[in-house]
Amino acid sequence: MTLGQLQHRIREMYGAKDGARGLDGTFMWFMEEVGELAAALRGGDHPERVLEFADVLAWLATLANIAGVDLEEAMAAKYGAGCPGCGQTPCRCGTAEKP
Repeated sequence: MTLGQLQHRIREMYGAKDGARGLDGTFMWFMEEVGELAAALRGGDHPERVLEFADVLAWLATLANIAGVDLEEAMAAKYGAGCPGCGQTPCRCGTAEKP
């Protein structure tokens, strides 16, 4: 599934509910899922981590839908030519630098 397909699927399933909840309410749900992923990374098993990664990605797609952001376009613009810092693939930025 591509990012575009993911966004479309989430929009089909939850678009009306997500739009009614709005950006602020949806962001809070997203953050709750990030917390659940953090807990699964610390102490969960692999199947739990798989589910939590899926939840976080789905809520990120929801936020992008509400905000009018195409995730495929965003990723291509930021990372399509390599590391945004040094422009290389693999990244050659120093280990103390972001990203």
